[in-house]
This record gives sequence, C-alpha cells and structure tokens, in this order.
Amino acid sequence: MSRPLIAILRGITPAEALPVANVLLDAGIEWIEVPLNSPTPYDSIAAIVDGVGKRARVGAGTVTTPAEVREVQRAGGDFVVSPNTDTRVIGATKEAGMSSIPGVLTASECFTAIASGADGLKFFPATMLGTEGLKAIKAVLPTDIKVFVVGGIDHETFHRWSVAGAHGFGLGTALYKPGRSIDETARNAIKIVEAFDALRIKY
Repeated sequence: MSRPLIAILRGITPAEALPVANVLLDAGIEWIEVPLNSPTPYDSIAAIVDGVGKRARVGAGTVTTPAEVREVQRAGGDFVVSPNTDTRVIGATKEAGMSSIPGVLTASECFTAIASGADGLKFFPATMLGTEGLKAIKAVLPTDIKVFVVGGIDHETFHRWSVAGAHGFGLGTALYKPGRSIDETARNAIKIVEAFDALRIKY
C-alpha cells in the first residue's frame, strides 16, 4: 500500500497536471487529488491518469453530486473525496468501483459514512475538531477504518495528529498552490515524505 498522503492540487490546470504529478511521485506521494473547483478538472485527472496512472492513485476532491462521480469515473479516476457526508455520493462512488473518502466532523457523520460504504473518513476542517476531538471520536470508531485529517495540516503537525489517531493526511497549500514553481513543490513533497516516514506509521 502507498503512503496515506493525499496531494490536494486545488487550482491546477491540465498543462501543469502531469509535471506536478511526476515530482510528487518521485518524492513518494502516490495519491493525487484534483479538486473539482479547479480549472477543467476532468482534463487534469485524465492527463495524470494517461501519463502516470500505473504509478499513482488519481482521484477528485470537492465532489458533491452523483453526476460528478460519473464524470470522475469517465476521466479515469479511482477515488472520490468529498467535503461532506452525502450518502448519494458515497453510493454512486462505490457503484462505480472507486474508493470513497467523504468529509466528516461529527460521530453521526462518521457512522453514516461507514454504513454507506465509505473506505475512509476525511476529518475536515481538522483544525476545527482539534486533536482532542479526533482522539475522542476515534475511541468509538471501528479500528479498521482509515482516518485522514485535512485542513491546515503540514509536516510540522504530523506527529500530534498521529498521536491523536490520524492514519493519513491531506496536503493542500503546504504542498502545492497555483503559481508555485515545480522545484518548490518538489522540495515541499520531499520534506513532507521525510516527516511522514519519521512517524513509522504502518500502512
């Protein structure tokens, strides 16, 4: 299994998509998410899948409708991340044969997502919940459910979130943002992978 690090490439364009994906993969980040509020996101997903699909897990974020799920599938994506818990989106994702990682913040949302077939949970925005909140919710979750924290996360906070029960991390501006050079994104990716590997999380 690849490191549970999801690169969130919000704002990326199709022209940037493959070059950025390549530097992420070279650093050891294999989960690549293109949020649907990026310019022509399905084209970016397709470009990454066509270029490095065998080396990466490529999917979409900010997915809020079953129709969008179907477009992600057509573009070649294999996972769907949402900002919320929508049973229709989870169901459509599983029907399409893709992994579902819906956004949650409360215990009720967690158990609704799990009952609907979610493969993992995205605690978002993680900073609103805090590490103590995550620790409390983790105490009642099934031990086999994968927990990702997203929103305000960077390599310097990995340790405290890991201690609280996080299994993986979604990285946005700490890794990539529009206008940032490829070299800077590459350096950020290397730094993030080194910090994650230092945690010695089993995955």
